[in-house]
Amino acid sequence: MRPRRRLVEADALSVSDAGRVRPATAADLADWARLRGALWPDEEGEEPNDHEGEMREALARPERDLCVLAFDAHGRACGFAEASLRTDYVNGTDSSPVGFLEGWYVAPEQRGRGVGRALIGAVERWTRERGCEELASDSLLDNHDAHHAHAACGFEETERVVYFRKRLG
Repeated sequence: MRPRRRLVEADALSVSDAGRVRPATAADLADWARLRGALWPDEEGEEPNDHEGEMREALARPERDLCVLAFDAHGRACGFAEASLRTDYVNGTDSSPVGFLEGWYVAPEQRGRGVGRALIGAVERWTRERGCEELASDSLLDNHDAHHAHAACGFEETERVVYFRKRLG
């Protein structure tokens, strides 16, 4: 495991001040799908381009859904964050509505450079603009890198949950 570099506010400012984090548009679908495919490679056998319907739906509802993309110095998309406005109960929160970080990914070669923090900053602004007092997220129990990244961006762990189901029929 490589040593972790401490993220500082200057990291986020250097990325966002350069204008390299912005909302996704329909012109970004291919890059966005590539990044989604890297985050969710096992989504029921989907190929990255199978995400297109969800992405188009998110773009059609900017008041309820957000995707921001980060770009490297060469203009290549290197990260994304997706968020939604949730009005149902969100585990670990005390208010409603709540902004919910649905997905967050930074390409491995760009990690530790403030890209993830800049993406979260954009999501926080969008969430505040919608009157939310809280931004929530989740992660798999064994995804310790995600736990560390969330903590580095100011998230606090609230609870751990195991989900169950029973097929009826």
